[in-house]
Amino acid sequence: MGSMNYVRKLYRSVSSMSHRTAFVGSVEAMFVAASLIAAFLLQFNFRLPEPKLIWVSLPILLVIRLLLLARFNLMRGWWRYTGVNEIIEIIKAVSFGSVIFFVVLYGAGLYSSYPVSIFVLEGIITTLLLLSGRMISRILAEATFDRNEISKLIIVIGAGRGADLVISEIARPGSGYSALACLDDDATKVGISIRGVKVEGNPEQLPELLKKYAADEVWIAVPSATSAQMNRFVLICEASCVRYKTLPSLRDIILDRDVINQIREVKLDDLLGRDTVRVNLDIVREQVEGRSVIVTGAAGSIGAELCAQLLEYDPAVLVCVDQNENGTFFLQQGHKSHRNSSKIVYCVADVCNRARMAAIFKEYEVQLIFHAAAYKHVPMMEANVQEAVQNNVFSLLELLSIAEEADCESFVMISSDKAVNPTNVMGTTKRICELILSSRPTRNMRCVSVRFGNVLGSSGSVVPILQEQIRQNAEITITHPEIRRYFMTIQEAVSLVLQAFTVGEHGDLLVLDMGDSVRIMDLARRLIRLNGKSESDVQIRIIGLRDGEKLTEEMFYETEKKLPTVCEKIKKTRGKIQDWDELEPMLKDLRLALQTNFADSVEAGMVIRSKMKKIVPEFDYAKDLKCSDELTSDAYTSPFSNGRPSAMAAGGRT
Repeated sequence: MGSMNYVRKLYRSVSSMSHRTAFVGSVEAMFVAASLIAAFLLQFNFRLPEPKLIWVSLPILLVIRLLLLARFNLMRGWWRYTGVNEIIEIIKAVSFGSVIFFVVLYGAGLYSSYPVSIFVLEGIITTLLLLSGRMISRILAEATFDRNEISKLIIVIGAGRGADLVISEIARPGSGYSALACLDDDATKVGISIRGVKVEGNPEQLPELLKKYAADEVWIAVPSATSAQMNRFVLICEASCVRYKTLPSLRDIILDRDVINQIREVKLDDLLGRDTVRVNLDIVREQVEGRSVIVTGAAGSIGAELCAQLLEYDPAVLVCVDQNENGTFFLQQGHKSHRNSSKIVYCVADVCNRARMAAIFKEYEVQLIFHAAAYKHVPMMEANVQEAVQNNVFSLLELLSIAEEADCESFVMISSDKAVNPTNVMGTTKRICELILSSRPTRNMRCVSVRFGNVLGSSGSVVPILQEQIRQNAEITITHPEIRRYFMTIQEAVSLVLQAFTVGEHGDLLVLDMGDSVRIMDLARRLIRLNGKSESDVQIRIIGLRDGEKLTEEMFYETEKKLPTVCEKIKKTRGKIQDWDELEPMLKDLRLALQTNFADSVEAGMVIRSKMKKIVPEFDYAKDLKCSDELTSDAYTSPFSNGRPSAMAAGGRT
């Protein structure tokens, strides 16, 4: 044991110096000298009849070899990480060196007394010594590595590029992990080895493999997995009662080569939104690059992601507008290190303030508008009807007027699935906005609406609220056991918004493909498992539908025709377009109702709702409200609560 510790200390002291060029150069110089002497000994049957010839040519050979080794970056680095690339570089450096050595000796007139075979033998021996030195260093590193430092044993799902990167990193001394086996759906890979780790079957065989190996964790190393594949892998791991983690996308791995530190817990995004979005980057860049772009609601979830993605297309200036001062500050902090940070302008402004917005448009000569500013929380807007209508509807009308006066090229408005057959004020305001953009005449400005459902992780939405309840070990509150919503990752939603911006024509209403809706109860169960908790330990309380909520959202009206676009995940709708001559008087009537002094807010809300219903006949604000009365908090007990009663907690925007 004492001798092993001595060897370990010796190796570590040497490897701490191996990055020094002088040390590495000295070792490699000894290899070159030994190679030349060995070549002469082999040539003359272990005799040296002309030692003077060695001492004359050795300095020349050393200079040539060391210069070329330095040129090919072979005189620095850690030998214990030698790979195929370094082997190729050694062969190239030695081959070029032998040719140069021959030419120099020929020019110096020494060639006649120098055996030709020496050039070949010396080159072969030098290559072998340089390679063996590195191999021995690697073997020594692994032999002296303290196996007690391995904290976790890993089974890898995947046998592709991601798995190769993971296993390569795990194999490095000091990683703290050891890979036991791989599993992959590709039957042709079963039996092969990836850096010494065998592919032993498909993912369904994980329970059997866990009986064979006492693995601590399973790493899902399939960065390109779709949401369906990730769900399958997670279900297999959960059924096997083993802890599991995953890799990020290949793009993130490439940007950060520290693969092991990127291994993370599986997130809800992985299960609901890993499918690749094909975006025509060239068209987006063509329309954004060099133009002045404004994003309203820039500090919100959608607005912030819009700003982040638009920056990648090199706009002349990006104007970020939001009335939330604190949110705008954090948005600015997040952009500080971006390569285009000098092109960003931050404006704390209310989109309802016409004079302020007109001044911003004029100062920065805005050409493109992405209008994401809106009040979106359904129950909150049910209690604040006037503000919802003023902020969502009439600020849009003002912005359209300002943009047209400023000769803007394009106007994109973010809509919502709640605009379809709305039962709440917020959804109805969004539907009115869709009607305005599709029917309001403009001179040369292209106006497009983009409709989609919930985005994962948006502030105040159901997912962050459920996650916070789970983290605090509080009971989970769900409005109805059968309530369903559409979900999409925020990155995918914004990428598709940008694509829709490029394909939409004036007046178009474009709808993003949200896939299948998700039952919120199932979503809660997934979140419980992803947070490492048992469903039997978590209470779920049904609190009843809140004002304005529906059990299910819809993406299209029955009267709307779905037409394809060049992007498979974006549909264009064709429905009954409100004539502007009819719509404009109704909007004026609605504005007049906002300005009327009513006896109380209840009366005001009813009058304004009635005006909105004239514009949107499908608006049924009484629909589903009776469900809230029928489904009280005592009407349903979670199957996970073991029959225990619990207090009511706040729900989130869904």
